[in-house]
Amino acid sequence: MTAQTTENNCPAEGLLRMLSGKWKPQIFRLALDGPLRFNSLIRQISGSNKQSIAVALKEMEEQGLLEKTVIKLKPLHIEYNLSAKGLSLVSIFKELEHLS
Repeated sequence: MTAQTTENNCPAEGLLRMLSGKWKPQIFRLALDGPLRFNSLIRQISGSNKQSIAVALKEMEEQGLLEKTVIKLKPLHIEYNLSAKGLSLVSIFKELEHLS
């Protein structure tokens, strides 16, 4: 059995790989409650910094977990929401939380 086959058969393993990183699990958890804004994440995640949050958001967007939306109201701002792929992984994420 190849590593690819194992990953395809185990959604939890795939989720763990996508959420590996210092702030990604916290960002995913906060995204369950609704849209995220960058400065709000900096305030909510103790010990985080702008660069690490920016990198985590970018990676999660590239992985298809989050969608970035530019809100063109004044002041202009950006919100991050769980994508369809991210929403499909919520039940797995919650199961992993219950194991700890």
